[in-house]
Amino acid sequence: MKNIVIGVGNLLFKDEGIGIYASKYIEENYRFEPELEIIDGGTLGFKLMSYFQEYDNVIILDTVSIEDKAGEIFRLPSDVLLGLGNYRKTAHEVEIIEMLEICSVLDKHAQVTILGIIPEDIVTVEIGLTSTIEERFNEYILHVIKEIESLGIKADKVSEKSVKDIAQALIGSYNGEHLRRIPNEEDTTCR
Repeated sequence: MKNIVIGVGNLLFKDEGIGIYASKYIEENYRFEPELEIIDGGTLGFKLMSYFQEYDNVIILDTVSIEDKAGEIFRLPSDVLLGLGNYRKTAHEVEIIEMLEICSVLDKHAQVTILGIIPEDIVTVEIGLTSTIEERFNEYILHVIKEIESLGIKADKVSEKSVKDIAQALIGSYNGEHLRRIPNEEDTTCR
């Protein structure tokens, strides 16, 4: 069986980046047997459709627009997603549902499951997670690992990199904290 984990979202808008952080976190901190493909789907939208056709199981990590309190975690299999007409609030939610609708009429398509978390802030332009989502991050990861293991894949934790470490490695910043970088121009104070 071909299985893939796809993190979607936009790192520039606070909690909207949770899917990307989570996919990179499990890629950095876990090893899987048999191997598991993990990708950053970012805001690829309809370009993700080929994964829905090529794989047996697709796990999407994302925020979800469900009326509940920020930080609540949901498991939404494709059959449930197709019944949630009011779920489509962000551009990639619309695209994911539309891709599922198109794939549902094809002969072969993946079993798609979204593991989503309700965001607190997807409007502020800042790299990092709100404290509410940060506090639920480890629990969210445990749900992701449980979903992966339900496919018969063994997960072993091999590292302890934090979400902050992951974000800083990806972007160089996390919630206003920046990595020290060498400036582009010669700094006369460094000798």
